[in-house]
Amino acid sequence: MKKSLIALALGVVSFGALAQQGGFVSPQQPAAGYNQGGFKGPAPGMVSAAQAKTLRDDSWVVLEGNIVRMISHELYEFRDASGSVNVEIDDKDWMGQNITPNDKVRLEGEVDKDWNSVEIDVKTVRVLK
Repeated sequence: MKKSLIALALGVVSFGALAQQGGFVSPQQPAAGYNQGGFKGPAPGMVSAAQAKTLRDDSWVVLEGNIVRMISHELYEFRDASGSVNVEIDDKDWMGQNITPNDKVRLEGEVDKDWNSVEIDVKTVRVLK
């Protein structure tokens, strides 16, 4: 009985740690690190923010730069040396990472063009070191 209770308590504590959500962190908040495994190598579709705005709808892009501010829930301004573009990042896509405007990131996603706007629908967010 005691072993079952201890196992249950450890499971609850472990689940709480896994359930943490990351997201954008303003410069006033402390940042926490996150280590994600996976392939590290050349990324296809590397473009600048300015180039991303000229691509056709649903084009796959990879951007490197900084997320500089939150515009609204799940909508952020991304900036690199060429300029800025709005990016949509779903809450689940932060994968527990906390990112500040000082952190250089790699975003992977699709160009989403509407009648008079262009934004990137981000699928992967990774902090570059």
